[in-house]
Amino acid sequence: MAGLALDGANPDVSLLYDINGLAADAPGWFDRVMEFVGEYGTMLGIVLLGLWCWWRVRRHDDAVTSVAGLVWAPLAAAIALLINIPIRGFVERPRPFNDHKGLEVLIAGKTDYSFVSDHATLAMAIAVGVFVANRKFGLAAIGLAVVAGFCRVYMGVHYPTDVIGGFALGTAVALLLAPVAMALLTPLMAAISRSQKVGWLVRAKGSAQRAGSVAGAGPALGSGLGPGDGGGGPAVVPAPRGAADSTRNDLAA
Repeated sequence: MAGLALDGANPDVSLLYDINGLAADAPGWFDRVMEFVGEYGTMLGIVLLGLWCWWRVRRHDDAVTSVAGLVWAPLAAAIALLINIPIRGFVERPRPFNDHKGLEVLIAGKTDYSFVSDHATLAMAIAVGVFVANRKFGLAAIGLAVVAGFCRVYMGVHYPTDVIGGFALGTAVALLLAPVAMALLTPLMAAISRSQKVGWLVRAKGSAQRAGSVAGAGPALGSGLGPGDGGGGPAVVPAPRGAADSTRNDLAA
């Protein structure tokens, strides 16, 4: 199975040379930047984006579900990497620089197999997990994952199909197992949110009080809490005093 892309006429190999050829023409400092971005930078960016998403969604009414999705993101990545172990052992595809001359390899020491890319798998699984929690942050994370995949080919350590395979594997695991994962994680996050000590991990203190108010007797009269203010329903407006007195007189009659 090692001969997935050994022919120079193969589009996979041609695209590899086209993208990696950019590294040969770029200044040295730019290659160093791409090396850092492809090896560490994009993953760090996705993690920071996930933390930012967590900080924001704790203030939303659906904080429990959103935080459950964020917890699922790294779990999905771990499962995807475990699935990739037998895939790489079965395909046994060498790194492109072992079979093709003239590549500009920006990082040395890669001796394992090439298909499927662990970086692409990890980045996309986490990004799709973030998307499950919040679409806005998830789209940004998916964009960073695509950048990570491009950098891996630019660095000369992966074929384009290695990256595409990683994207497919990470997406499949994160989406297909999401219903089961969310069914298990959501009650757990709900229980944590009710804790006095660690409830802030799931729901910010202010939003926890509002959620308790909505779940109980509802907002006080005249509080004006509505969906835009963090409340769970429309604002409650007190009736005019005269209308209330008229109602009592009618009942007395």
